[in-house]
Amino acid sequence: MRESSPPSPWVKRFLAAVRPGGRILDVACGSGRHTLVAASLGFAVTGIDRDISKARKQVEACAALPAVDLIEGDLESGDPWPFAPASFDAVVVANYLWRPILPDIVATLATSGVLIYETFGLGNERLGRPSNPDFLLHPGELLKAVEGRLVPIAYEHLRMESPDRVVQRLCALGPDHEGLRMPPRL
Repeated sequence: MRESSPPSPWVKRFLAAVRPGGRILDVACGSGRHTLVAASLGFAVTGIDRDISKARKQVEACAALPAVDLIEGDLESGDPWPFAPASFDAVVVANYLWRPILPDIVATLATSGVLIYETFGLGNERLGRPSNPDFLLHPGELLKAVEGRLVPIAYEHLRMESPDRVVQRLCALGPDHEGLRMPPRL
């Protein structure tokens, strides 16, 4: 059995922007690597994936963690998005892209929420999998997906090494996020 990848430094970095004790949705949670990191930081985490068996094993092995809710569901089935608008303080998406649910992901965030997204970008097809353009973000695509709804605070589309890949990543804040409040002028 292949070991799961370590948590993404990008995701770990921006979890600090989530309000303490907040609710986090881990979309396509896979083995639960980000679910576990967020739960260990005291967040209430919901992970969803079409197969939650690997994530369940990881969560059960860490009994001291706060409650983690794992939901088995196929986000690509065409069924309605299973989460209410503005119901999470953060949404984490790593190594997953299904364009039809991008608006739902953004709508799921509270107005003070944080979107942390990192997946493969155009250019990765020359390096390995995924190579299907349906699963590769075009430059600026995440920025366009949040335009007018969230405020980007960090964005990259770049080639990375170890393993060699092209990624696009974004951290964006809801318009009411405390990090966007400016101190009063004196």
